[in-house]
Parts: sequence; C-alpha cells; structure tokens
Amino acid sequence: MGGGSIAFNAIVTEAPEMQAVLRMGAQVAPTDATVLILGESGTGKELIARAIHEASPRREGPFIKVDCAALPEGLLESELFGHEKGAYTDAKTRRIGMIESAHGGTLFLDEVGDLPLSTQIKLLRVLQEREFTRVGGNQTIRVDVRIVSATHQDLEKLRQEGKFRDDLYYRLSAFTIHLPRLRSRGEDILLLAEQFLDKYSEADRKLVLGLSPEAADLLMAYGWPGNVRELENEVHGAIAKADQGGWILPEHLSSGLRTVEDLVRLAGDREGSLNGILAQVERLIIKEKLARHGGNRTATAKSLGISRVNLHQKLAKHRIE
Repeated sequence: MGGGSIAFNAIVTEAPEMQAVLRMGAQVAPTDATVLILGESGTGKELIARAIHEASPRREGPFIKVDCAALPEGLLESELFGHEKGAYTDAKTRRIGMIESAHGGTLFLDEVGDLPLSTQIKLLRVLQEREFTRVGGNQTIRVDVRIVSATHQDLEKLRQEGKFRDDLYYRLSAFTIHLPRLRSRGEDILLLAEQFLDKYSEADRKLVLGLSPEAADLLMAYGWPGNVRELENEVHGAIAKADQGGWILPEHLSSGLRTVEDLVRLAGDREGSLNGILAQVERLIIKEKLARHGGNRTATAKSLGISRVNLHQKLAKHRIE
C-alpha cells in the first residue's frame, strides 16, 4: 500500500475493499480522533485498532484492550475505571482501571455495543472532559487517552432502540471504518492461508509443502462465516492432521468446509455448459464422500444412495482413483 505506514503495510491483502480500509486507517492514525471499527466477528477489528495505535504519535504509550462483552456490568466498571479500597466487599486494596492504565496511549473497547447504559454515561464523561472517578471514590482523575472502539453489532439500530446513547454514539463514530467479510475478499483467502501455513508450520515445527489444488479449491468455495479467525483456525488444524513433509489435502480440512452447497458453488464458478458443470459437481461430491469414508467404496456408495457397481462406473467415468 503506497504511502502507508509500516503498521498498515504489514497487513496482508490484495482486495480493493481491504486496501481502502488500510488507507483510511493510515489517514486517521496521526490524528487524535476517536475511531469506530465495524465488522463481523473475526474480520480483524483488533488488528486494525493496533495498526492505528502503532502508526500514531501514541505508539510509545500503552495499547490497552477491554472486551466489553466478556465482563458483567459490576466488574466491567471496576475494570474500566478502577476502584478505591472498600468500594465493595472484596475491594481490599485500590485498583487502577484500564482507562487510567491507558494514559498516554490507546484504549481499545472491543464489542462496545455491549456496554450497559450506566457505563456509557461514565465513558461519555471521559470523552468529553478527559476525566473520571474510580468506583467508590470522589477524587477526579485527569487522563490523556485515545479511544478506539469496535463492534459487530448495528450501533445505529441499538441507538434507535434506546440501548445505546445518542451522544456517546456520535462521539465514538467521529471516524468510522467498515471491515469487509472474508467472503467478499476472494483475492485474500489463499494469500492469508499461505501466511497462516508459514506461521504455524514454523511454530509447530512441522514441514508442510502447502495446499493441494483440491484443498485450495475448497477454501475458495467456502463461505467463511467466522471470517479470518475461522480461516486461521482451519489452517492450524489442517497442519496438525497433515503428514510431515506432505501437502494439505481435502481430508485434512473440517467436514464443514466440504458441504454439498460449497461443492456446488465451486463447480458453478467454473466455465462450461450445464451438463459439464453438473458433471463437475458429481465428481467433487463423490471425491468428498470417498475422503469422508476413508476410501471405503461400500460406505461411500451407501451414503450416496447408489449401488457399489454404479459407484465403480462413476469413478471410472470421472477418472477418480
């Protein structure tokens, strides 16, 4: 990405939609504007937030992440704002909160749509006044922190339903970045898969030559509802199942990646007549069923609802070993 910072250049992509995201990130990073990152789970919202921090004048300061969906309301306020000794029964000592810990750096609020309304009011004060008080305390604490937030939820809808404050929404969304889902980044699927192969082959000390053409086809055909995170987990699991010094084969991939719908989509993406496409679908499904049954032709024929003789004929027709 020409002209971008090192932090954004390190993100692997060839997809135009994602390259536009990186340009926006590089544009806003040098400023102190709040940033809202929207996108489905697993699209890389934290990756973009970290890149914004690393490309900003605050890069030498801390990057503190808070998962707003993982903590109950009472504990979340203590995590964010800290508490004084005696604030509640188990508060035996003073606790410094995440906002205070992020002083001079960036506070990343992941899944900000899950913030309860009572906490939203206190967060708004931090954004407006750059100050807060710890839970159970009355001392005003000044803080210099940039807030980057992210969510997979529709904040506009939550706002209309009265579940998210208008004023906080407008403060957080001063600069909004929308991350595309992986399925719309077709150019990146194999690019990212190869990156994860290199990463985990080295980490697990296991030599894997790469993706077989059939495995690559299945990765390209799949819808990736879990986005980049799902792809990363899939590749890591496939390395564990593959032979040392071998290739990633279709049988090393999760069964969920080898559904009939994906095989049909894969065949339909190819050029050819309807009969030719239907023949490709039949060939892919037979190969998938064979792999699922470990090459057992009797079990494969039964799962397809055809005779063993009929299966043998189709194997010969499609030149399937």
